[in-house]
Amino acid sequence: MTEIAGGVERHLILRGRSSRADLGAFLTRALRLDESAVIRFRNRGEGHVTAWVNTGLDVLAARTIEGQATPTDLITAADHLLQTLRQTRSGIIHAGYSMDSAWRGALPPDGGYSHVDDVPAHVLIDLAQRGADLAREHNTSQGTPGSLLDQEVLTVRGEGGTAAVTMRAVFAMTGMGFIPKADDPTTGAAGTVDPNEIVRVRARSTWVRIDARFGSVAINRSKIPLFVR
Repeated sequence: MTEIAGGVERHLILRGRSSRADLGAFLTRALRLDESAVIRFRNRGEGHVTAWVNTGLDVLAARTIEGQATPTDLITAADHLLQTLRQTRSGIIHAGYSMDSAWRGALPPDGGYSHVDDVPAHVLIDLAQRGADLAREHNTSQGTPGSLLDQEVLTVRGEGGTAAVTMRAVFAMTGMGFIPKADDPTTGAAGTVDPNEIVRVRARSTWVRIDARFGSVAINRSKIPLFVR
């Protein structure tokens, strides 16, 4: 059954060969980080739509795919959408009931960012591995200590200013699988990152954005939490 909200049909139209796979990967990763994840879609021009999710780390993650959302600002449950995506072969994916009340906080602006600098992608992978080791060592019944997640593990400086990257952002980037990895053909090592692969760090007054090949994360660097719990 098609769900109607305020007289407007709620659905996604996916275009392009890779759109289904890209959205499926995004939803699967989002649910691994937060089993009750809520996805927010915003149209970008006539041919693309950006999917946003709060990763559960107080960091937003986004991926843009070929498609369009109706309505143009669409919020829905990740688990429902993934199930629907798997069950239909059509390019029209019905979004189910509105989850507007479950979304807290504003999305970052689309523009107005200054390019700070590019960072080798393997640096973030290495930081994530070291962070995971520390998390296992210091884990409590409440999970990973906030002091570890809030630690500024990388400072990027350039003509566009200075941007601090916290462990939250590193975990969000790697947890969403935004950095491509492949088996090393010479050593057979799994999860090898091309040494030429980079992530781009941009900043504006209250936001830091990190762009990788398969998606972006956005960090609100004001002291106001993204989401009220």
